[in-house]
Amino acid sequence: MPTAVADGIPTRYEVTGDGPPLLMFSPGGFDSTLESWRTVGVYKRLNLLAHLEQRYTCITFDRRESGRSGGRLERISWSDYVRQGLGLLDALGVDSAHLMGGCVGCSAVAAIGVAAPERVRSMVLYSPAGGVKYRMKQHSRFEQHLAFVDEHGLGAVVDLVRSSEASFTKDPRVGPWNSVLRTDAAFAAAYAAADAARYRVTVAGLVRLMFDRDTVPGAEPEDLLRLDVPALVVPGQDESHAPSAARYLEECLPRVEYWDVPVVDQTEETAPARILEFLDGVEAAR
Repeated sequence: MPTAVADGIPTRYEVTGDGPPLLMFSPGGFDSTLESWRTVGVYKRLNLLAHLEQRYTCITFDRRESGRSGGRLERISWSDYVRQGLGLLDALGVDSAHLMGGCVGCSAVAAIGVAAPERVRSMVLYSPAGGVKYRMKQHSRFEQHLAFVDEHGLGAVVDLVRSSEASFTKDPRVGPWNSVLRTDAAFAAAYAAADAARYRVTVAGLVRLMFDRDTVPGAEPEDLLRLDVPALVVPGQDESHAPSAARYLEECLPRVEYWDVPVVDQTEETAPARILEFLDGVEAAR
């Protein structure tokens, strides 16, 4: 698959289908790869990508520090995902696009909407990650990772990653940079040699910036309240995708449609049709 440089980071991507551009921010937490649209949970069950690419040019990609994309050892925040997404659009010569996020991808979509509304035709926010238990779960994962680093060191993280296929979600000890450690030997060497105390500060800052609230992280509510971009919100229904997270976005976004359907009733017949109805309506109004 092709690779583009976005915000200085090699970004693996795929373009499928035909029609107006739709940039898709994958589900999967710190393992958000372009394959996730075909392999993860509700998105696999609904076969969303296969339906959407019938009428839209779907741009999927590996989020930085995920899959075959690169990364940097730095304090990551939502603005970094904004720069990667916009950088990929720049590399592909796309002035404006519809954006769709699944799970944690919704946070990046909302952040881009706030940062560059002139480049966003609409936002589809499918099963947004958020809620009290989601925040607690994320903090717990990073605590487990840092406890492993404190006890064994950063070199042991590299060794663990090389001996395992586990993601950060499956085994927090491997940390959020595990994909880059597997694919980039130079990065792995620099990571192992990094100062552990400085590393702890970097990771603590990442957690503070990215998982600082019990609603949906990624954009400030006051900015969402002023956002003049049409949006479709579809609720999730579990500990990581609390219905309250979707309702929060409904409350904050001025131009919002809320598909009030339980997850069990979101089917391959109904869900892609609802998304396409929304996207088509936005395109017709342009």
